[in-house]
Formats: sequence, structure tokens, C-alpha cells
Amino acid sequence: MSVLEVRNLEKKFGKFTALDGVNFEVRSGEVFGFIGPNGAGKSTTIRVLLGILKANEGEVKIFGKDAWSDAVEIHKRLAYVPGDVNLWPNLTGGEVIDLFVKLRGGNNKSKREELIKKFDLDPTKKCRTYSKGNRQKVALIAAFSSDADLYILDEPTSGLDPLMEKVFQECVLEAKNEGKSVLLSSHILSEVEKLCDRVGIIRQGQIIETGTLNELRHLTRTHILVETKQPIASLTELKGIHEVEETEQGLSFQVDTKELDIIIRHISQFGIVKLESAPPTLEDLFMSHYENKGEREVGGVR
Repeated sequence: MSVLEVRNLEKKFGKFTALDGVNFEVRSGEVFGFIGPNGAGKSTTIRVLLGILKANEGEVKIFGKDAWSDAVEIHKRLAYVPGDVNLWPNLTGGEVIDLFVKLRGGNNKSKREELIKKFDLDPTKKCRTYSKGNRQKVALIAAFSSDADLYILDEPTSGLDPLMEKVFQECVLEAKNEGKSVLLSSHILSEVEKLCDRVGIIRQGQIIETGTLNELRHLTRTHILVETKQPIASLTELKGIHEVEETEQGLSFQVDTKELDIIIRHISQFGIVKLESAPPTLEDLFMSHYENKGEREVGGVR
């Protein structure tokens, strides 16, 4: 069952098309990763989902309701954390958390206290004294303290140290285990890889790939390190071989995953002494779409 459905979404700013036929869905109880470089259309999409921007074409349904006309109803069941949090400077962190939680109709004090402790936040300080990281903590604590059914997180760990990133990841997995849904927009690919069930890659306002990480592996290369009894002949002439390099540990190269079977058969003729393979990461997947494109990103639209 889909909690969020985006169909043929288009958004224009004057003559510039920021979103061009975007399609994806977030299912009940899943974490969906939404990735792309600055200028790809991530934040514009999220603003349409939140009912801040009105789409020119297409439809966005959240909990079966229209994201623009039913925004007030939708927000009762939705929690949002932006990448750059602005808070009321004269309120304390605790007061802001309480305000956000009450706006959603919740009052889970034990959850609030548990998260304040986990994120190591001093809730008695005025928000004007907080660093960027502490402002993010306030927003994250408020979001995870509320009993939301959908979390929309746009670069939520911006400004957090690695220890706090780990706490954030635990909160996301806990929400997922409770059957909640999460849309996570992030440029930290290792974070997306750890947390997400499925991933959508957006480029120049279009979704170019969607699927589980395993389904997207065909776009990437596997790293191979091999040592053989005899030198491997004609390796660079084979299809799908990249970045061949002699190292102290052996011969290092990358291979397009779909050609892996043929390559392994070829090198086995030369007497394999040692073979190490590293599965392709999301970083590889991401770069395969953007490197050597020679395309200019449009500033100001994310």
C-alpha cells in the first residue's frame, strides 16, 4: 500500500522546468531514499509534497489526499525536518520541541525525554545560542517525538557529528519497525545505503532510476583485486573493464557488473592465487549517472 504517490509531477519557474514528469511512490513501512545533486529538483519536489508549492501538472497524493488542497489534514500525520532549521531565538529548545509536538496533537513526554538524552541536547538553552547541529537536533527530536505516519526528511543530518548521525539512523529504523514510512533526501550516500529499502535517483528534474539497491546494482561496477600465477593477457581489450592498475597486492580493476561472469572466466585461465571483490556501493551507482556528463547545474533550484 502506498502512503505517498507522485504522478507525472511538473513544476515550472517561468520558462525554467524544475520538475519534468516526476513519478515515484513511498510504501507503507518503508524508507525511501531520494538522491540527486544540487539543482536536480529534490527540494522543489519536497516543497510540493508539503503543500508549500503548487504543481503545474500531475498529482501528489499523501494518505490518499491531495497534497495541495488537503495540506492541513495531511500535516496532522506528517513530520518534516529540513536541512537548515530556523527556530524562534527567544524560546528554549525544550519549548520549541513542546510546541511542535502539541501542534500535531501529541504529548509523549517519555519519548521526548528519551530523545533529548539520546541526542545529548540541553533543552534549557535559548535557540539563539544553538549551533547548526543543535538546531537540527531540536527538529529531529520534535519529529520523532510525534506520532507521525510519514516522515519527510530533507538532508536531516546536516551539521550533525558522526555519533549523532548514528542516533538519527537508529530513530529512522525504529520508526520503520513501528510501520511508519520515511522519505529521506540525503547526499550522504552511506546513510541512504544503510537505511533505505528503495532508492529514487533524480537528475535534471526527472527520476532516472527507481528500485531496491540490488535492482540498481546493474548500473555499477564491481571492484576486483586479483593475483595470478601468470600475467593476465588481453585484459584491457575485454568489454566492461575500467581503471586497471598494478598494485603491491595484485592487479586492481573495475568491471561492469553485467560482464563479471565473462571476466572471471577469462582471468581464471591464468591461475588465480588470490581474488577479492567488493560489491558496488551507492556512491558508485550515483557517480555512474553524474560523472563525465558535462552538464551544468542550474543554481538556486535544488
